[in-house]
Amino acid sequence: MKQVLITGGAGFIGSHLADELLASGYRVRVLDTLEAQVHGEARRRPDYLDPQVEVIVGDVCDKEAVRKALHGVDAVYHFAAAVGVGQSMYEIAHYTRVNNLGTAVLLEALVAKPVERLVVASSMSLYGEGLYRNARGEVKPGGERTLEQLKRGDWELHDADGSVLAPVPTPETKQPALASVYALSKYDQERLCLMVGRAYNIPTVALRFFNAYGPRQALSNPYTGVLAIFAARLLNDSPPKIFEDGLQQRDFVSVYDVARGCRLALETEAAAGDVFNIGSGQPLTVRDVAARLARVMGKEKIEPEIVGKYRVGDIRHCFADIGKAQRVLGYTPQVTLDNGMAELAAWLESQAAVDRVAQASAELAARGLTV
Repeated sequence: MKQVLITGGAGFIGSHLADELLASGYRVRVLDTLEAQVHGEARRRPDYLDPQVEVIVGDVCDKEAVRKALHGVDAVYHFAAAVGVGQSMYEIAHYTRVNNLGTAVLLEALVAKPVERLVVASSMSLYGEGLYRNARGEVKPGGERTLEQLKRGDWELHDADGSVLAPVPTPETKQPALASVYALSKYDQERLCLMVGRAYNIPTVALRFFNAYGPRQALSNPYTGVLAIFAARLLNDSPPKIFEDGLQQRDFVSVYDVARGCRLALETEAAAGDVFNIGSGQPLTVRDVAARLARVMGKEKIEPEIVGKYRVGDIRHCFADIGKAQRVLGYTPQVTLDNGMAELAAWLESQAAVDRVAQASAELAARGLTV
């Protein structure tokens, strides 16, 4: 029975991966700081974490904690990261320390003690804008929107002739366009792991997660996934706040599908040294997903608040081309959005959330990070 370490494994995706691995016969150890922003001020082991999971409370930047966590380990999932596009734009040192330095510390330990496989959690955020098609049928990467157009509420991307570009699925071949400190740090994590893995013969796989949702999201963390933020607002009978016009398209994928994709990355020999999108492959507007969530929560009378502002670091459209993951990993999303939302709603019935969205919005506004 192989021993697997998940850094950051007490969190949302990591805990679901632990369940997936345990069900497949692996032993699981977690290294996690139990960060207060995610786990609450008590910073205790979460109840949802399976009792079979061994937990080491420690910082991925602490060489001794990492060395201890790696003892007897056959494979590593590197999930430890500070997460949040907006917050990363002002807590720059914190995000760089945890995401960049933490990865470097882990990799130095793995050079001294190699494992059979390393899987690193990357992010769709590193794409910046997704791919687009113009009126002539040509596919091209989306550029940056100008401050002037954003100030006048012109949210879409335009071709040189002024026509609106149509978003298309984004494959792994699209060049990164790093629009936030968070995106930069995730790209750094991905590249460092692949580079060092190649140099020291540690088979490494990078998975670019799209917008994962499901039970166990940190509802009181205003910098977490958009569905968790919306849920926290609705639980407090407050309208979800949506930037721009709400018609920006994203890819929402069940955390169960993400966990399955992670296991396949561990078990598929041909995946080594490569990068894969892990998403649903289905675009959905942010406004639509907010309405669906309100409906399944029985809060359909609470209309979302369309803010009509731009947040620095945000992009207009990006959703996954999952063809490569399907071909190489055998990854196919199995949880429909309707079924996933229904389960999320059932879990939310027993949850309470502190709504910190206004506080987070004020932090961004005070720093001039919303337009």
